[in-house]
Amino acid sequence: MAQRGRRPSGEGDSRQAILDAARELFAEKGFERTTMRAVGERAGVDPALISYWFGSKDGLLLEAVTLPLDIETVLADLDASRPGADIVRRVLTAADGSAMVRSRAVAFIRIGLSHEHVAGLLREVISRRVLATLSPLAAPDHRELRAALIGSHMAGLIMGRYVVQIPALAGADREQLVVAMAPVIQHYLTGPMATVPERAQTRRRTR
Repeated sequence: MAQRGRRPSGEGDSRQAILDAARELFAEKGFERTTMRAVGERAGVDPALISYWFGSKDGLLLEAVTLPLDIETVLADLDASRPGADIVRRVLTAADGSAMVRSRAVAFIRIGLSHEHVAGLLREVISRRVLATLSPLAAPDHRELRAALIGSHMAGLIMGRYVVQIPALAGADREQLVVAMAPVIQHYLTGPMATVPERAQTRRRTR
């Protein structure tokens, strides 16, 4: 990444510097509060270059913000005897071990709260990719709900540990979190899913 205030030497350097600066600012400020001028200043380039290469802030977002983790790779070949613990450990290991993954995860979640495109990607990860990856290990009933619960729980952990940085979560030892969360994730995978009686469901729909 280019140092602030310095113009990168070549076109490829300038473009990469813009993407790096955008990822940093999206993670720090969110999408709405990040301006093209601020991205240009941090990248050390004329903000007009951003419009030239990416068209708009939305166009910049589409290229700068990508999924922080390759879910299929991270969750491949889980330990079938302890998949709940393995899921938590692998996600935390990937995030704790890479500043780039953490930065992209923070940007992805922050922007997903206010930008429909990123929110759609997040929904796709939780509803389809997590489900496809975990289906062989999940109980056959309510598989979509199980995958959604696991995805939401892990997203909440990332939010608390890296985005909001709740002290107890941000400072916790990785294995401490694995031990604490593994039974919950394991229950989502294979535990009983309570069924709401049909009469209760009807009351809810008619309120």
